[in-house]
Amino acid sequence: MLPDKKQYVISALSDTINRNYVRGAISLKYFCAILGFLVFLSFGIHAAEASVSNQPINWGFEKSRNHKSANPGEPLIKLLSKYDAFFMGDPSQKYIYLTFDNGYENGYTEGVLDVLKKQKVPAAFFVTGHYLLDQPDLVKRMADEGHIVGNHSWHHPDLTKVSDERLKKELDSVKEKTEKLTGYQGIQYLRPPRGVFSERVLAKSKELGYQPVFWSLAFVDWHTNAQKGWRYSYDQMMSQIHPGCILLLHTVSKDNAEALDRAIIDLRKQGYIFKSLDDLMIDRTFHQPHFFSL
Repeated sequence: MLPDKKQYVISALSDTINRNYVRGAISLKYFCAILGFLVFLSFGIHAAEASVSNQPINWGFEKSRNHKSANPGEPLIKLLSKYDAFFMGDPSQKYIYLTFDNGYENGYTEGVLDVLKKQKVPAAFFVTGHYLLDQPDLVKRMADEGHIVGNHSWHHPDLTKVSDERLKKELDSVKEKTEKLTGYQGIQYLRPPRGVFSERVLAKSKELGYQPVFWSLAFVDWHTNAQKGWRYSYDQMMSQIHPGCILLLHTVSKDNAEALDRAIIDLRKQGYIFKSLDDLMIDRTFHQPHFFSL
């Protein structure tokens, strides 16, 4: 599909030329020449759109050590920056942005919310369609307690393998259901399922008004039958933490649920401050737009 404005221009020119030809105001030769130009223009726009790569990319990075920033490499940093996507905040500020992916419920999210409430820590929960249908009360609680409810797509597909129309439906369905459940309008944050994306996915997401959010600290925590104890989760967080960190945890993990309170307390002792993705967006917009200079 052509971009709306360009499509409108082509359509308007076509109608104008056709009307003038029919009433004899222009010659057949001129009519054919202009028609050919419009076909060329339309083809060129389609070609430009097709040039946006849909090559799948699996999000990943060199892990942080000794409070140094995680680093996905300059090509990925530039690609995200091109579409205003981000994976961390200002590396000069000891801020942490806590995020959770909620594909399904495993009995630990209520406890996680209890810890966040006790410690007065804001978070973002990226939910799927299944989660919205299965756990409406928990989603309402997230919003009521001041947390962000983000978009993790309706069916959790590989977004590089779905059409533009399907991608829009995947995201809009979560947005509409979340707004209906919580009463809060304007869900904008998107986390691509499994961290698989492409330039096309970034471009289309931005066009639809969504803000892709990746992460700079994560570890294998989602295997519910292979939990290793709270200390594993705690050590992973403490060893990889860095200023500006966007921390990704899965709420299906018992380890995470049991480690979270200790981690928050000890990270604060190190001088870290927990902030919301909304705070990060404000900083990006008004104060420090160049967060990707590592």
